Formats: sequence, structure tokens, C-alpha cells
Amino acid sequence: MRRAKSSSKFPGVITLVICLAGGGQALAGPMPETENGRYALSPAGDGVLRLDTRTGAVSTCSNSGAGWACYAVPDERAAMDTEIGRLQADIVRLQAENERLKADLASREPTVSGKIEEPLPKSDSLKPGEPKAAEGERKIEIPLPSDRDMDRMMSFLERAWRRLIEMANRVQKDVSGKI
Repeated sequence: MRRAKSSSKFPGVITLVICLAGGGQALAGPMPETENGRYALSPAGDGVLRLDTRTGAVSTCSNSGAGWACYAVPDERAAMDTEIGRLQADIVRLQAENERLKADLASREPTVSGKIEEPLPKSDSLKPGEPKAAEGERKIEIPLPSDRDMDRMMSFLERAWRRLIEMANRVQKDVSGKI
């Protein structure tokens, strides 16, 4: 019995090529995320800095003995947004408290009676007034420093002056030695 021959010598090969061409991408899987623009990679130190262009998250990726690993970089923006939210809540709370205190103060009865609307006459504070009898008897005495206190102060000033001169001499020697 004779078999019928097909018009092509390689029917199995053509079928195989068509299957591989169509299914090649299915076998390869989806394209890596860096190829379609989701991640932007930049070399950094001993690894790579990875920016997720969809979410804005930044990660540092490095090759350790077990393989590549990426770790999220702390997001200062999130911390700042949290702090701003907390401060805004504090402002609202303090404004409400301020309004409550103003209302409480306004509802109280005035404690000062006989308050006048006219300003008090100004007096010249530099012009000495006439001392009253009670003020004339009181005198403020400021004790002068003793000789011992003066000696201690002079000793302190002498030591400070000597240290200043020694420091200036050291600086001059350092500068002249380096020039």
C-alpha cells in the first residue's frame, strides 16, 4: 500500500516552526518590568538603586551570596506628611481651645471695678522726684569688694592674660612653621 505524499517535504517542521513562533512568547512569560518602563535602575555603590515609576517607591538592590535582594529605602516624604497632618490637627485643636477660652473669658464678670478709660498722666522717669520721708530714711548700700576679692580678680585676669599670650605665641609658631 502506498501512502499519499504531501506537497511539502517537511510538513512536521513547518508545523513546529509555527507553534514555536506563536507560543514562544507564551513560553517566555511576560516581559521583565524594566523593559516596559516601570522601574528605572541606576548604579549605586555595590548595587543598584531601583525607582518604581508607578508608585514612586525607591529600593536598593544588591547581590548577596544568596542572590539579588531589594530593600525599600525609608520614605521621608511619608514621615513628613504624617508630621504635617499631626501639626495641622494640633493647630485645629489649639484654635478650638483658644476660642473656648476667649468665650469663657468674655462670659466672666469684670474683676476690676472703677476702671477708667483715660490714660494715666506720664511722668518723667529720669527726673528725680522729691523723696518722701519714708524713702529718705531708706538707703540702699552696695558693699564694695574687699581686698581679698580684688586680689582674686586680679589673679584671675593675670592668668587669663598669660594664657591668651601663650595661645597667640603657639598660633604664631604654627603659622610660621607651615608657611
